[in-house]
Order: sequence, then C-alpha cells, then structure tokens
Amino acid sequence: MIDPGGEAAELRNQLTLLGTSCAAILITHGHFDHLGGVADLAEGTGASVYMPEGERALLERYSEFAPAGVPGRAHTPDHLLVGGETIEVAGLSFECVAIPGHSPAHVAFSVEGHLFSGDLLFAGSVGRVDLPGADWDTLLDSVRTLADRFPPETIVYPGHGPQTTLGAELERNPFLAELRA
Repeated sequence: MIDPGGEAAELRNQLTLLGTSCAAILITHGHFDHLGGVADLAEGTGASVYMPEGERALLERYSEFAPAGVPGRAHTPDHLLVGGETIEVAGLSFECVAIPGHSPAHVAFSVEGHLFSGDLLFAGSVGRVDLPGADWDTLLDSVRTLADRFPPETIVYPGHGPQTTLGAELERNPFLAELRA
C-alpha cells in the first residue's frame, strides 16, 4: 500500500474484496493526507512501514501536524529512506528515488515501468510549493531527475487524481513549460 491517507478499516475492507493483503506500507512524504491510515493499517496487518527519514516526525508526532478532527494517529516507521534504496516486498523490487520540492524529503517509488510520484507530479499539474519546506526550483529539478532517469512511457500514479505518463506531462503539463524551453 502506498500513502494510505484514508480510514484503515476501509482500506482493509478493500484489500479483502480484492483478495489480497498488505505486505508493506510505502510513504512518499509526510503530509497528513498521506498518513492518516498508516498506524491502524500497520498494526492491523503487521505490514512494515517505509518512509523518508527527513519527514518521520510528521508520522511520529501526527497529532501535532494534522488538522484537528482528521483521522489518524502517531506511528514509528520501521524503515527510513533517503533515496537510492531498493525495497524488496511481495516479489517486487521498488526503487526509491529522492524527489524533494513539494516537501523536503519527498520520495517516489518505481517498479516495473510504474512510478508512484506522491505529490510531486500530477496529471496536468504539480505539487504545491506554498507549504513549509517546499521549493519551486527544487521541485523542477526533481521532475528533471525523473525525466532523465525514466522513459516517457513510464506510467505515473500521483498521490491524487488520475494516472498519466511521464512523457505526457513533460510534453503538455503547463507547469513544466520551463523544462521544455
């Protein structure tokens, strides 16, 4: 499971309906909308939690950072990431790539032609840079890193919204015009 921001009980129900289980929880960054289900899902499934080292406090001190009334609670991650790691889970090898910009220690996960980009890159948009630790130039450098590292046909699964491809975003995303110049 990647970025389980929702209610853990509903996520576990969905896993049951799909006839599968949760082998690991991969977190791209520490914003509350990507963390809300982590503690309950990890405890309910026994899955290990992998997250960026530089954002661990946002999970470990969840109630201090999440808005009042938003579901979720603190949890200590099992494995801390900085980028460059390979995570072997459920017969798959996930490559962890550092992509700061939307948040300071943001990472993406790549596996078999698929890229889970968290909130760095969306279909037709990019992540916010008006949040603490965010930076526009760093975000663009991270998109450049992805473009240099992965082929255009790489399927991108953003943290919000529909899937896209890296090539489509590099070609048409209005926020990435600087990269086409």
